[in-house]
Amino acid sequence: MIREQRNREKLRTYYQKFMAQGILDPNVHPWVGEAWQKSRSLGVPAKNFGPFVRLTEAERGERLAAAHAVIRQLDAFYDSIREFLSRNNISILLLDDESYVLKSYTMSFYQRTPGELEGARLAERDIGASSVGIAAAHRTPFVLFGPEIWIEDCHDSDAATAPIIVDDKIRYLVTMVVMDGTEKQRLSMDGLMALLLSVKHLLEQTLTLEEQLTGRESLLDKVPMAIYQVDPAGEVLYANRLGNERLIRGMKRSHSMEHRLNLNETVLNYGHTQIPRAFLGVPSFNRELVWIIGGKTYEDIASVWPDQTDEFVASATVISTPIEDMKTLLAYASQYKARYSLSSLVGEAPRFSAMKDKAARCARHLDHLLILGEPGTGKQRLAHGIHQASPHAAGPLITVRCGDTPADLLPSELFGRVATAGDSNVPGKIELARGGTLFIDEIDKMPVALGDELAAALKREKEVRVIAAADVDPKRLVAKELFSEDLYYLIAQAVIRTPSLRHRQTDIPLIAEDILKELSLQHPGERKQLSPMAVNLLMNHDWPGNVKQLQGVLEQGFFHAHGAVIQPTDLVLPGGSGWGKAWKRDRSAFVDAWKACGGNISRLASNLEVSRVTLYRYLEKYGLERNRK
Repeated sequence: MIREQRNREKLRTYYQKFMAQGILDPNVHPWVGEAWQKSRSLGVPAKNFGPFVRLTEAERGERLAAAHAVIRQLDAFYDSIREFLSRNNISILLLDDESYVLKSYTMSFYQRTPGELEGARLAERDIGASSVGIAAAHRTPFVLFGPEIWIEDCHDSDAATAPIIVDDKIRYLVTMVVMDGTEKQRLSMDGLMALLLSVKHLLEQTLTLEEQLTGRESLLDKVPMAIYQVDPAGEVLYANRLGNERLIRGMKRSHSMEHRLNLNETVLNYGHTQIPRAFLGVPSFNRELVWIIGGKTYEDIASVWPDQTDEFVASATVISTPIEDMKTLLAYASQYKARYSLSSLVGEAPRFSAMKDKAARCARHLDHLLILGEPGTGKQRLAHGIHQASPHAAGPLITVRCGDTPADLLPSELFGRVATAGDSNVPGKIELARGGTLFIDEIDKMPVALGDELAAALKREKEVRVIAAADVDPKRLVAKELFSEDLYYLIAQAVIRTPSLRHRQTDIPLIAEDILKELSLQHPGERKQLSPMAVNLLMNHDWPGNVKQLQGVLEQGFFHAHGAVIQPTDLVLPGGSGWGKAWKRDRSAFVDAWKACGGNISRLASNLEVSRVTLYRYLEKYGLERNRK
């Protein structure tokens, strides 16, 4: 409510009359008189402020986070007229709907510093009649002249408050106080109200737009697709829930969430995907997109298109659907096939060849099967190959990953979920795999009770063949009562063991060549190959992470190498030096490492993480001439 300027002496007389005799002068504004009477009935001290009721720091932090959009706009508004506010001795307060001060701007507030006031409650029961209480009670902007304010210490200042109302609900209150001083007279009450109403309109529009965007974002968060908006520098301007989860997995722990994510930093192969081409105006639709994030490879079907204004591409929109999700979705309609055949498994070492022969024999029947092997030995590929060679090859291949699925969600993953209010039935993986193969990865991590339940279900279900994989032999866990005995004897009708890479090191050149070929197909461009010294480096490493670890090293080398040939310096092997410890016992490994460093002893010492003195000792041991470059 806009009020005309009042005579301060008369207002002071009305206040004193009420305080002394309890009589309301007819000239007192009805809302002010009502607030005075309530202040007296509540027993609010009139001389000065008493102790404030305050929010804890944690409570205030939560409310500040919820008000981030409003605070961002008010910060910008304050920055734009900071000098004007200071010159006119104007303070601004942002309060929430319970009259707690969230933020204080500019001057001290009635001899209280901004820090003292933030988190304090300024409701009518705390400070008596004020523009805050009256504006909140009557849901309209209101000016209160100094002598009308209940606290006498405030009588030399004027205050105006506007409620910020969205969807017929007060969300916040904004108060402006013109403090003591001769400069105050430069600003009329009309000017103060015009300023306050501008802020009210700005914040109400901000909240309305924010809620509309939040509603749309909530819808996008529910879709089973990763959605991104990316700028030309690779900075992520927007990501929905699935997109954020995927990128955050690949962040370094030191990354601050205050800064936007950048695909150049989180996606190893970003420059080789189709996203950067969008900034040249080239869209792509429903193409395979491979992301390498945090050492993990994601395979999606994605569409990417430029967001173009005139001739300038300001950003690119990416909609990406995980292939694993599409498998389940399309299992009935398309009878999803295995991606790998037994013939595509690369290797000639005796143990590996024997494993492939046994897999081919097991593929001919439909007995359940257990694949045992260390992590990274290719158990999933082998399961695909067995399914592809089996009588169930025309049926779906459905995967359950016990290691990636929380224990409380595994039952619904396997057996499905019955419809609830507002929801529909969700089929389980066993049902989806009917007529095909159910591949259960890391089955050794399955809880005992669930294993018993699964064993009972599989005895009833005759149309599903289970291929299970485990890093730890479940038989040992059965002995410790950590794995279902019924399930073990059901899945272990046949057992295949995948050999570790250290037991088939002669296969490393073939495997590496196959991995690089696959990377070249995924990222069209110049074919890359390993130099002989790089091959020797790989063959002299122990590879505790097996083929999967080798693939990760080659992926890094593929994207870091500048030419068509990947050199040892392009490869970063796990466990420190890329040359492992082979150089200590193998002269040729030492020579290869030395050559890769250009014969520079200092560089070689740094790469092998030893002193120059140690290297000179090995130079003498292998009968090599010292080179002190």
